[in-house]
Amino acid sequence: MLKKRYVKSRQVVKVTFEFPKEEWPKDIQVEGVCLVGDFNGWEVSATPLSRGRGSAFGTTVELEPGREYQFRYLINGEHWCNERHADRYVPNPFGSQNCVVETPASAEIES
Repeated sequence: MLKKRYVKSRQVVKVTFEFPKEEWPKDIQVEGVCLVGDFNGWEVSATPLSRGRGSAFGTTVELEPGREYQFRYLINGEHWCNERHADRYVPNPFGSQNCVVETPASAEIES
């Protein structure tokens, strides 16, 4: 799940990425999840998600307003998974799709 909050004083959009247990692949024992995208150079270990309430994994990142960012979740360092609630999806060069999160340019953000 994605939640967006515009921080006017710092002119950033705080985006919370949450990967709840009910969205985990059924055939994988999930030990760890990383958020991987163009905002962190597609570095597979740069943005690990923390395990929180109800076994959900999550993290919050600050992104520049008025942009689109592609991303995916990487489970256990080897299984790619998409965000069900992404703003949209685009094809990637590996034959699957990347998620897109859009950060509005103003405080008019839908959560």
